[in-house]
Parts: sequence; structure tokens; C-alpha cells
Amino acid sequence: MANKKLHLNTVIIGDALKELNKLSDNSIDVTVTSPPYNKRNQSQGWLVTNEKYSHFDDYMPEEAYQEWQINILNELHRVTKSGGSVFYNHKLRWVDGILFHPYQWITRSKWLVRQEIVWDRAIAANMRGWRFWQVDERLYWLYKPENGHTVGKELQSKHAKLSSIWRFRPVSRSKDHPAPFPLALPVRAIAAMPGEERKIILDPFCGTGTTLVAAKLLGHDYIGIDISPNYVELTKNRLGASDLEKNVVSDEISKHKIDDPFVARKKRGTITWPYGPKTNNGETDT
Repeated sequence: MANKKLHLNTVIIGDALKELNKLSDNSIDVTVTSPPYNKRNQSQGWLVTNEKYSHFDDYMPEEAYQEWQINILNELHRVTKSGGSVFYNHKLRWVDGILFHPYQWITRSKWLVRQEIVWDRAIAANMRGWRFWQVDERLYWLYKPENGHTVGKELQSKHAKLSSIWRFRPVSRSKDHPAPFPLALPVRAIAAMPGEERKIILDPFCGTGTTLVAAKLLGHDYIGIDISPNYVELTKNRLGASDLEKNVVSDEISKHKIDDPFVARKKRGTITWPYGPKTNNGETDT
């Protein structure tokens, strides 16, 4: 496969699949991305008229769209290091009453699904009455096993204490991009990954650069790809002014903290663990 030298801390204008194909095998540590959802804007109503991407119409036959996403995911699998992860943001969609769930194509890719995280957006754009208001999206944590070990490394307790429901308000609508996710989302995903080393973070649908800003402010290297020159320019400008967003990062990181960890409480003898192993006299080993 490709053996192109990585040019770190760059934003590339180009087709995601073609540009991914140029990246070297086993070169990326973490990807956080959100592809276009195939909302099929040409067939929708008034609400989506302001949700159009630059240089992409988001209208594909569903079968072709899913095959495209499988190819993207498989290329991400190839370029990801063993033990690395992808956080893939998508949503449940309905077309003419038929539900399309991201799990349908994710499980046809090469990835091991480590966890399904629910992004609770707290608000919804669905204002019609055929379904309950859809206030959630999905974030799939996809894992590439290392040496055949499917479990992988354990998260630190300060990260693992966070639940599988992530409550972030979406970014306010703007003329720049129809659907950027909040900065705190990639910050949480990247910061939680095991290892203190400087990582290479990728986003093949980087949009306005949210994942790349998170990577930069967390002290990592990054590579971004987007088909839109407009978005790439916005991303470069945003990266140049990334210090203005430091407060978002520090606020999120402040949540990754345990004031009185289990190990310390166990050492003090102030906690019992009823399901723990028993001692010789039948008492619970605390």
C-alpha cells in the first residue's frame, strides 16, 4: 500500500478516499471524524435549505453511500496503528419511513466496535410528528487490535468515569458550515486515549477544523482532509487563532478528574467491595 511520507500539521484539499489512499500503513494514532450524513437535501423540506455543504451536495443513492463509507472506514483501518482508534460520528436517518442505522455498514467494515456512545445534543431539528424528537447522535469508538488482543489497553480511571452518554450542545448554526460538532467532543475522545506520547490525529472530513484544533491544543500533531477549499481556508484560520479556544479545552479536561480515587479509598480502608475476592476467613477483601 501507500508509503507516502506524512506531512504533519497540514490541511489537505482533496477527496477523502483518494487522500487517505496516499497515507502510509499504520501511521495514525487516533481519528475523530463526522462524514456527510447523506441527508439527501434535494428531497427534503425547508429545514435543510440552510444545511448545504460547500463543494458537496450530500445526495447519493443509499447503497452507494454505505459502500463509500465502508471504503472510508477500511482505509482508516489500514492507516491506523495497531492499538489505535477511530471515533466515528453519525446519526440514525429515516428516508420515506425506512430507518438507516450506521451500524448497518460499520459492522461490514474491518473495524472492531469497542463502544457505541450516545451524543445527547439536548435539542432536535425534527419538528414533525411521525417520531419522538431525535435529540441524539452516535459516536462509534472503533478499535484496531494489537497483537490479536481485542480488549486493548485500559483507560485511566479519570477518563473511564465518564459515561457512554456525552451531553454536549451542538454548535450554533452558521453560514460557514452546516454541521460542525462541538470542540469538547474531540477533546474528550483524544484526551481519553491511553498513552502520554505525542500522537498523530486525523480527520478526513475536517470541515472547519474542530478535531485539528482539539489535537493542537492538546499538544498533538494532526492531518486534516476536506474536499472544500472554503473549509480548508476556514480551518487554517481557526488553527492560527486556536488559543482563543483554550478555555473550552480546559473546561472539558477539568471533568477528567477524580478527587478521591478508588485505590486511595481502598488503602485507607474506607470502602468495602462486596463483590471482591474473599479472604481465608470468608470476609470480603477490601
